[in-house]
Amino acid sequence: MFDIIKHYEKVSPEMVKKFSQFEESASIHESMGRINAFGGKVHPVWPGSRICGPAFTVEARPGDNVIVHKAIDMLKPGDVLVIAYSGDTRTGGMWGGMMSASAQAKGCVGMITDGAVRDTMLMKELNFPVFSAAINVVGTTKAFPGKINHPVVMCGVTIRPGDLIFADNDDVVVVPKERAEEVYEITLAREKKEEVLLKRIQNHEGTTYDLSGFCKIVESLNLSEEPD
Repeated sequence: MFDIIKHYEKVSPEMVKKFSQFEESASIHESMGRINAFGGKVHPVWPGSRICGPAFTVEARPGDNVIVHKAIDMLKPGDVLVIAYSGDTRTGGMWGGMMSASAQAKGCVGMITDGAVRDTMLMKELNFPVFSAAINVVGTTKAFPGKINHPVVMCGVTIRPGDLIFADNDDVVVVPKERAEEVYEITLAREKKEEVLLKRIQNHEGTTYDLSGFCKIVESLNLSEEPD
C-alpha cells in the first residue's frame, strides 16, 4: 500500500450539510451509543469554534512536520485535516499560522490534532478553526516520513479518511461514514425531543428530575431522605 493515498470514499456533502445544523457534539456522541468522542483531550484554540466535514488524515512523526506540509498541498474544499501526532505536545511548531492560511486557501474547514500548535492569534484572525491538545512555540524538523489518508488513532478513537468529523466548543466526535445516515436520524430525533424539554423547563413545568423521569429511578434506589 502507498504511504500517501489520494483516492478514498468520503461522507457525502449532503450528509455534512445535515450534520452541520446540529447544535452540540454531545447529541451525536449519545446517538452513537456514547462512543467516538475524544473525551476533552483536545480543545479549540479559541472558544466557540466549530468544524464539520470529512476527515483527511495524516500520521506525522513527533518533532517533525514535513508530511503535514505535503498534506496541506493535497487538501480539497470541505476537508477537515486530522493530524495524529502520537499525543506528543512538545513541539507547537508542528502547526502554525502560515499553515492555517495555506489550508484555508485550499478550502479546508479546520484542523484537529492531538499534538500542539502555535500562532493561535493569527488562526483566530483568519477565523480558521483549530483544535489541539496544547499550545507552545517549540519548533520542528522537516526530515522524517509520515503517512497520508491511512486510518489513525487519536485520543483512543479510530479515524478513517472520509469519516465525518464534528467538533465544537465541548468536544470532537467521529461518525463512521457508513453510519452517517443512521446516526443523523437518531440525533435529529434526540435534538427535537430536547428542544421540547427545554421549552417545558423554561415554562416552569418542572426540572429534568421529574420531566425526564429520573425521579422514578431515584425512588427505585430506596435512598433514605430527610423529611421536609
